[in-house]
Amino acid sequence: MSIVRFTAVLHATVATITLLAVTAPAQASEAEAPAADDAADAPDLVVYGRHVGYDADSASSPTKTETPLIDVPQSVAVLNRTQLDDQGVASLGEALRYVPGVVLGQGEGHRDQVTMRGQNSTADFFIDGLRDDAQYYRPLFNTERVEVLKGANAMIFGRGGGGGVINRVSKTPDFGKSALAAQASMDSFGGWALALDANQPLSDAVALRINATHEELASHRDAFDGHFTGIAPTLGWQLGDATRAVLAYEFAQDERVTDRGIPSVGASATTLGRPLPGVYDRFFGVKGINAGRVEAHIARARLEHEFSDALSANLTGQFASYDKYYANVYPRGATATTVELEGYDAATRRDNWMVQGNLVWRGQTGAVGHTLLAGLEATEQDTVGDRREARFGPGLAVTTGALNLLPVLAIPAVSFTPRSRHTRSDVRVLSAYVQDQVDFGLLQLVAGVRYDDFRIATRNRINGFAAKRSDRKWSPRLGVIVKPRENISIYANYAISFLPQSGDQFTVLDATTATLAPEKFRNLEAGLKWDFTRELGLTAALYQLDRTNTRATDPVTGNAVLSGKSRSRGFEIALAGRITPVWQASLGYAWQDGELRAATTAGPAGQRLAQLPKHQFSAWTRVDFSDAIGAGLGLVHQSAEFATISNRVRLPAYTRLDAALYFDVTEAFAFQLNAENLTNARYYPSAHTDNNISTGKPFNVKATARLKF
Repeated sequence: MSIVRFTAVLHATVATITLLAVTAPAQASEAEAPAADDAADAPDLVVYGRHVGYDADSASSPTKTETPLIDVPQSVAVLNRTQLDDQGVASLGEALRYVPGVVLGQGEGHRDQVTMRGQNSTADFFIDGLRDDAQYYRPLFNTERVEVLKGANAMIFGRGGGGGVINRVSKTPDFGKSALAAQASMDSFGGWALALDANQPLSDAVALRINATHEELASHRDAFDGHFTGIAPTLGWQLGDATRAVLAYEFAQDERVTDRGIPSVGASATTLGRPLPGVYDRFFGVKGINAGRVEAHIARARLEHEFSDALSANLTGQFASYDKYYANVYPRGATATTVELEGYDAATRRDNWMVQGNLVWRGQTGAVGHTLLAGLEATEQDTVGDRREARFGPGLAVTTGALNLLPVLAIPAVSFTPRSRHTRSDVRVLSAYVQDQVDFGLLQLVAGVRYDDFRIATRNRINGFAAKRSDRKWSPRLGVIVKPRENISIYANYAISFLPQSGDQFTVLDATTATLAPEKFRNLEAGLKWDFTRELGLTAALYQLDRTNTRATDPVTGNAVLSGKSRSRGFEIALAGRITPVWQASLGYAWQDGELRAATTAGPAGQRLAQLPKHQFSAWTRVDFSDAIGAGLGLVHQSAEFATISNRVRLPAYTRLDAALYFDVTEAFAFQLNAENLTNARYYPSAHTDNNISTGKPFNVKATARLKF
C-alpha cells in the first residue's frame, strides 16, 4: 500500500470516529471515565517483581475495552512480566509451555507455531491488538505481558483465530521517573544474552523508553547455533489532559540453524511408529545449508483522546515489514538402520499496512450500564514468495536415498533447482464492528458482530496462473454473564470465526482454493471465574469447537489437504496469583479430545486430531523465604499425542521438572538461577510431520544477573 493510500484510509477513519463522537448517545455517565488502553498505561519498569503477583486483573484485547477479566465471557490466560522473568524465558514459545490447552508446534524449525483447542496456526499472533502474522520466532524483550485468548475471536481480531489468538502487549514509557535496568544471562549449553531497559522522561509531557537485547543461541542438538538482536524505542506524549500519543518501533533480526528434528520408525498398519531411538541429539541436516534468517521491522503510531469522562477514541496505524529466508534438509523416512533425506529453501518478503480506529462510550440508559464499542479496521498485505527444491549429488536426485545411520551421515552434496515457486499475493481487508457490554447488575451481556470484506489476488509467476476471490463474512459473538457475587462470574459464550481457503499465510490460490468456501469455526463455551482475593483467581471452562470445510497437514508432505470437518471438546481449569504474602503460583490443567468427522485423503473419520494430548498439566510456583532469597518450582506434564492426523506415529507422554533460585543481593543487584528438566527426562515436545520430530532439552542451567539504577 502506498503512503498516499494509507494516509487516505487513516483520514477516513478519523472522520468516521469524529462523526460517531458527534452522534454518540447523550445519556453518557459523567461519573465513570474509561481506563486507558494498554498502549498508554505506562507501567513501571519491572526488574524484580516480587511485589507483583502472577494474577491479572484486566486486559483490553478480549473486548477492545479495558474490562476486568472476571467480566470477559471467555477463557483468557495472562503471563505477566513478573512470571516471565521468574521463569527465565526469552521467547514466546518458551513462555507458552506453561499454558495448558496450548500445544507447541515444531514450525519446521524456523517459526512459532501453536495448536489451540485442536486448531493449528502459524498466523494467529498479534502485538498490541494488531496482526503480526509472518512466520518467525517472536521475542519477549519488549513485552510487558502475553495474553492467550482461547476460542473463536473473529469479532475482535478478524479472520482466523478459530482455536484462539496470542497477543503480546508491549512495554510503554513511564512519564514519572528515570530508570535503567540491565540484564546478563548464560546457560550451560553456552548460550548467552544481554538486555537493556531504559526509561527517561524528556519533559513533563514526553518520555522515551528503549529496550534492546542480543542473544547468542545454543542447545543440545549437534549442529545448532544462532543469534538474535532486537531493539525497540518507544516515545510517549501527553498532549494535554485528554490526549495521549505513542510512537513505537521494534526491530528483530534472527539467524539460526534450521532443525526439523529426527525421524520415526516402526509405523505399520498394525503398529504405531515412535521416534527413532539412539539419535536424540543427531542433526539430520547439512550445516551451512540448513539456515533461517529473518529481519522484521514493526512501526506503530497510536493516538488516544477522551472527549469526555464517558467518551473516548483511539486510532492506531502500523507498518510491518518481514524479510525471511530459510533452507531445510530433513528426514523423509527411516528404518532402524537407514534414513532418507529431502529438502528445499524458501524466501518470503511481506509488507503489512494496518489502521484501526475505535470509539468507546461508557454510560447508562436508565438503570442499565453500557460499554459500547464501534470500530473500523483496514489492512493491506503484500507477499512475494519463492521456493527451490534441493537436489543431491552429481545425479541431482530428489532424495538422498537410504543413508546408513553412521555417527556421521554421508550426505551427498546439496544444490538447488531454479525456482519451483515464485508467487505474489495481495490481500485487502476492510472491517467494521460494533459491540455492547450491557450491565443489568446480576446479569451482563457481551454482544457484538464484525463484518469483513476480504479480498485476495494471487499470481503464480512460474505457470502464469492468476486468481482472485473475495469473501464477505459476518462474525458474531454473544456472551452471557451471571454474577451472583461481585467476585464470581458464571458465563456462556457463542462465537463464529472464518478463515479464507488459501492457508493462514495467504501465499497463493490454486484452481481448488480459489473456489472453496472459507473454513468456519463455531465455538460454544461455558465457564466460571472466581476471584478469591484481589490477587488470586480461579478460572474454569468447558468448550466445544466445530470446524467445517477444513484443511489439515498431510502427514508425509507437510502440505495442506482437505479434511472435511472436525470437532474438539475440552475442559480447562487454572489458578493464578498470590496464595500468601510470600507464595504465588500459576497452576493449570486441560483435558482435550478431538477428531476428524469426515473421511479425507489423510485419514478416515474418527482419526484423532494432531498434536492434541488428552491431558496437560502445568504448575509454576514461587516462595520468598525472606526479602532477599526465594525459590521457584515448575512442572509440565503432557500425555501422549499423535504427530499428525495419520495417527500412525505417537509422541510419548512426558513430565518435565524445572526449578529456580532468586537472590536479591542489594537493592540494585539481583541474581537468579533457572534449572530446566531436573530429572534429565528424554521427551518429544512437538512434530511437523511423522518424520520431523523435535527432541526436548536435557538438564541445563541458566544464570541471570540483573542491575537497576
